[in-house]
Amino acid sequence: MALKRSRQHHHRLKVALIVETSLASGRDVLRGIGDYVRQQGPWSIYHEPRGLEDPVPKWLQGWGGDGIIARVQNKNIATAVQVTGLPVVDVLGLVPESNLPLVHVDDAAIARLAAEHLLERGFRYFGFCAVTGAHWSNRRRDHFQQVVQDAGYACNVCHLPPNIRGRRTWEKLENQLTKWVAELPKPVGLMACNDPRGQLLLEACRRGEVSVPEEAAVIGVDNDEPLCMISDPPLSSVIPNHNRVGFEAAALLDRLMSGGKRPETTVYVPPLRIATRMSTDVSAIDDAEMAPIVRFVRERACDGINVHDVVQFSGLSRSTLLRKTQKILGRTLHAEIVRVRLRRASELLTETDLSIESITEKSGFSHRQYLGKVFKAEFGETLAEFRKRFRR
Repeated sequence: MALKRSRQHHHRLKVALIVETSLASGRDVLRGIGDYVRQQGPWSIYHEPRGLEDPVPKWLQGWGGDGIIARVQNKNIATAVQVTGLPVVDVLGLVPESNLPLVHVDDAAIARLAAEHLLERGFRYFGFCAVTGAHWSNRRRDHFQQVVQDAGYACNVCHLPPNIRGRRTWEKLENQLTKWVAELPKPVGLMACNDPRGQLLLEACRRGEVSVPEEAAVIGVDNDEPLCMISDPPLSSVIPNHNRVGFEAAALLDRLMSGGKRPETTVYVPPLRIATRMSTDVSAIDDAEMAPIVRFVRERACDGINVHDVVQFSGLSRSTLLRKTQKILGRTLHAEIVRVRLRRASELLTETDLSIESITEKSGFSHRQYLGKVFKAEFGETLAEFRKRFRR
């Protein structure tokens, strides 16, 4: 529909993008918008490099365009885009009272993915590093706490201010974080609301001589690769799929510019997966005998190992190993092997164009039919349906 409409126009639609280039999330949103424009355009794009906290571009006042996609950081930006009278789509959601159509990453699903990642590693103590007053951070905090509580554990929360500028402010926050981390019971699984706070957490652990990941495992959000890789150790991070946010925001704006109705609810985009790096590459298992066994399973499950192979590696009797696995992981050894393989299969489905036969082999399953059966039982949809949901 959007393609047909755009061809009927004698001029290119003019669209302003008030989206920062200083953060990985903003750059990914821009990539997604670009993907949509290449497929359904052409548009004339009005954009300039900016930071998330920069003021509204002066040229927006009196600009004669057709629509706007904005990361609405504050009330000033919300007012500025609304007074234009143009269709607007928000891709940040920090000013809910503006009542702008919103396309956003699914914060609940992001928090659940991070919590399950830490729970799978055997952690029993948890913490969350939040940004004060940020709705997206609050949602991630609340859902992370809920998943942890549903598993029978508690979660300690530390709040940081939204703006961190200047050496003195940075040092003050690091001292606050260092004290917070030091007082938490160990080993502890920590989620930061985003990667910048995750990097701060890792620095606090270093200052407090808290070993990462053995005493504290840290996971962030956004997979800002340069930031994750300069962290010490490299930071694990949830990949939220901001590309898809940009694509869906562009599609929504296209409909609004054509006179279509705005959606009644927020458009939520589910995360892709977790980029696992050294900051969570650990099994928080108090049983020293079982820790290397669990690591062996998670590292070798996709090589086609079976329960017998794990028994041989462990040096324990089969009955003892099965009993201890059930007690510590809350699932059978076979179920743990299948779980690791399914996680790998889901990653390959969303991130590659490999055939199902190739994915079956690379994820450690012997037959495509068996993979399809257990995948449907776990995720509630077929392999093809799952792949399509994460593809444009």
